Amino acid sequence: MRQVGCPYGRGSGRVDSAAEAFRRGNPMGPAELQRATTVARRYYLEDKAKKEIADELGISRYKVARILDECRKQGIVRIEIGVPTAVDSELSEQLRVAFRLQHALVVKVTAPDVVTLRRELGTAAAELLTEIVTEDDVLGVSWGRTLDTMAGALRSLAPCSIVQMTGVTGAVGANTIDLVRQLAAVSRGPAYPIYAPLVVSDAGTARALYEQPGIAAATSRFPSITKAAVAIGSWGPDGSQVYEAMPPAMLASLSTTDIAAEVCSILLAQDGTPTGGDISRLTISIDAEQLRRIPEVIAVAGGASKARAIHSVLRGGLANSVITDESAARLLLESHARIQK
Repeated sequence: MRQVGCPYGRGSGRVDSAAEAFRRGNPMGPAELQRATTVARRYYLEDKAKKEIADELGISRYKVARILDECRKQGIVRIEIGVPTAVDSELSEQLRVAFRLQHALVVKVTAPDVVTLRRELGTAAAELLTEIVTEDDVLGVSWGRTLDTMAGALRSLAPCSIVQMTGVTGAVGANTIDLVRQLAAVSRGPAYPIYAPLVVSDAGTARALYEQPGIAAATSRFPSITKAAVAIGSWGPDGSQVYEAMPPAMLASLSTTDIAAEVCSILLAQDGTPTGGDISRLTISIDAEQLRRIPEVIAVAGGASKARAIHSVLRGGLANSVITDESAARLLLESHARIQK
């Protein structure tokens, strides 16, 4: 038995050979079986029209239709409706409807470790960008380890402009600049990186950096971004790059603040409202209002530990599409249901 993906929405089809069907005790005779499997292959696997098949075999197209019906009845053809990537379609739709999202993809992660989680969410994000980004878009990106895997998984992208939305953390090769370079290498569109740290020591340094021509070339394009991919951090040393980069004095001042999430260095309370005081004066990043005005912001984050942070970002309107995993999706739906009561 061969299993072949069928184009143009006919699903994935299994078409037995005549010999396989005959061995299973199919009531058709061997010659009839041979013709039936030929008809099925032409229609389901080669995407030929019924009239084309009829002309080739010297029969009427009504006969072709009857043969196809009989193939399904006899089990020669079995139709499977499948999603190319490992996505839970039902859970994805529940999430999309509950939060009124443009896109929601709930990935069936194949292993519980964080490396697999990031890789498979990143792959799903790469596939979505390939599908929805056009050459008329301006694509904005923040940084995160899952987005880094997204860039590595990307094989095709429309030749659009790519704009870095935050300064950098960590070493080059593991930050936003490198991510932007990878995306631009695939897209072959213009790239606008930000050669500056995400967090600086004082407001004067931040103002001076914003005035530098190279940085201004990126930040001046924030209002033009039409689609964006962002990572979400849960506030803490293991869950947020901003936390790790924050000056000790600023961290101390935030120690009594209940911070549920961080996205593009924007700190959010559980209800999605910005919190944490005037952290923006020390960061080189897109701000909350600019992020909200982007037509589609895709949040890429997963794991049960990130569910609270994802929920905060969605409630705050800072993302309107999401790629996550089953554990986070179920917790998001439970939280949403409690709020609606």
